[in-house]
Order: sequence, then structure tokens, then C-alpha cells
Amino acid sequence: MTSAQLVDGHGRAISDLRVSVTDRCNFRCQYCMPAEGLPWLDRDSVLTFEEITRLVELLASLGVSDVRLTGGEPLIRKDFPDLAAMIAAIPGVKDLAVTTNGFLLERDAEALVAAGINRFNVSLDSLERDRFYRLTRRDSLPQVLAGLDRLAEFPAAHPIKVNAVAMRGVTEAEILPFAEFARQRPFEVRFIEFMPLDADHSWSPEQVLPGSEIREVINNVYPMTEVAREPSATARVFRFNDGKGQMGFINPVSEPFCDDCNRIRLTAEGTLRTCLFSIGETDLRGPLRSGASDADLEQLIRDAVWKKELKHHVGDPGFVQPSRSMSAIGG
Repeated sequence: MTSAQLVDGHGRAISDLRVSVTDRCNFRCQYCMPAEGLPWLDRDSVLTFEEITRLVELLASLGVSDVRLTGGEPLIRKDFPDLAAMIAAIPGVKDLAVTTNGFLLERDAEALVAAGINRFNVSLDSLERDRFYRLTRRDSLPQVLAGLDRLAEFPAAHPIKVNAVAMRGVTEAEILPFAEFARQRPFEVRFIEFMPLDADHSWSPEQVLPGSEIREVINNVYPMTEVAREPSATARVFRFNDGKGQMGFINPVSEPFCDDCNRIRLTAEGTLRTCLFSIGETDLRGPLRSGASDADLEQLIRDAVWKKELKHHVGDPGFVQPSRSMSAIGG
């Protein structure tokens, strides 16, 4: 049974849900968490597969059709492909994606595709082994590249997107190698501007390498033409003029795309966030475990979504960085 479409107070229809299945990660990326890691949630605090499925079923009945599974690192959660299959079977879920650091992809690619995941985003911030190690604090570039190659063997997994966080003083040397990577292999490389979601709260605007600068560097060597933007898309996509691949640019700092945002987030412990940069959250786990009906949960969700932020305020005077880092929020 379906209910009226979930909308916020600004008239935006909500159809995209990001679900963090764990706050744990096997990397320690500089822009996400300290070298020593973060205190992990108790396992009892994390939503069970059944609880996640119930909430996704409810949200699907409210018009959510696109679901992305994230972490932390989702593939480290035990039996993760089973959860993916449970969600893929939910009526109304038309698109099921996963964001992963790729370390376990060589092992899990076949099971994930079989479970029904049809879109993959793989984080890869450097193609140079030493720089990859400095950024992630793990010497794992060969494993990630092997995982990408394994995933590419499955036609149902395409298009495969490779995400690189763009940071000034770090990423400049990677721009053309990544462009060539996108031209030579079946991946769309996407540069994502560095956002204030680091656990150390050391982000500054000077560290942001804008997508416009990256595009200019690539265009000077490999001319590109922009593809028409899909409604609510986070990325501006450019196709190489000679037809050999394409690039994406996600520019939340220099070119915010809040106007038609259709996304909400569910954290690993069951709180609803209406913006990546939300300061407040709505607890769904407590009511869920206390016997709340679907109608009760729906009202909680509608009330929270109605108050969804019009925009983030990164760069505005008085901006307050969320207390949670990206790993705790979910990508």
C-alpha cells in the first residue's frame, strides 16, 4: 500500500535515501577520520537487517525509489549481500546502489550484483600508491584496483563511478592521470569537492579545489562537453569530445545543488538526517524498538522531512560544522 508522496516544506519531493549500514571502516582517510579511528557504535545500537528493511519498506511506500547503501564501509558488515537482496526485493525500490572504498570488491562483486545492486560508486582518491597510502593510511591501492577490475566483469554493474575527493595541494597531480583513467577504462571518474565533514574539524575553504579548476586542466588536454543535468543530480557530467569516456564533478562548496535536493539519510543507529550538514536528527530506532506502528513512524518521518533545510550554509558566516564526521553520517 502506498501513501502520499513524501515532500518537504519547500515543495521538494523526497525520492532518494542514503542508508548507513555501519559506522565502522577499514580505512582511515584524512578527510574523514583520525589515524587512530573513532569510537565505534555498540553492535546493539546498530539497526538490524530487519529494522533497516522495515524502514526502507515504509519509505518506499512514501515515494522513495532510489536507495544507496553506505557506511563507514558497508562491505565489512557481516552478510551485507543478504541485506542488499532484502532491500532489492522491496516493491517501489527501483534503483539500489552502494558506495564502497573497494577494498573487498574483488571478494564480493559477484555476490553484490547477484543480490540486485545495480549501481556502484567506488572511492579512489589517488592512482599513485604512496599518495594513496598517505590519504587513506592504508597501503591498499592494488586491492582497490583489482576490485574495480573484478566489478567491471559484470555488465549489470555498469556504469561504475569512481569518486575522488579533491583537495588543494593534493589532487592537482592526480587530475590528468584520472582523466586518462576514465578514457581508458569503463569508469566515470567524479571529483568531489572537499567538504567540512572531517572528524578533526580542521577543514578550511583554502583546502577546497573547485571543480571548475579541475575541468579547465582537463579541457586544455582533452576537450569535453557538458551533458544535460538530470533533475536532483549531484554531479555535473562532461563527455570527452572524442567519445572516449566522461567525467563528473560534484561541487557542493563552489556550486551548491540544494534547490532540487531530494535526499534524506538514515544513520547506522537509526536516526533520520534531512541534510548532510544537519545539526539535528530524528530518532527512529527508539520508537521502532518500542513497538511503534508504521503510521507512528510515518508521522515522525513526515514531520522531520517537512523541516528539511532549504540549503546547507557551507561558506556562510556562522556556519556550524556537524559534530559527526562523514563516516558516522553515511556517504
